Amino acid sequence: MVQFLKKLGHDERGATAVEYGLILALIFVSIMGAVSTFGETTIDMWNTVSSAVSAARPTV
Repeated sequence: MVQFLKKLGHDERGATAVEYGLILALIFVSIMGAVSTFGETTIDMWNTVSSAVSAARPTV
């Protein structure tokens, strides 16, 4: 039993999987932040275009 616990303590395969998981999570958070910022900027742009078109449209 002691040998098993010593081997388990030195096994680093799980640590590598956790590290890859953390890297993947950081990449995901970065992508979500970029997409969110891009979306907000695009919405603001289209709202500006809509306002300009509405202001330029002749009233009947």
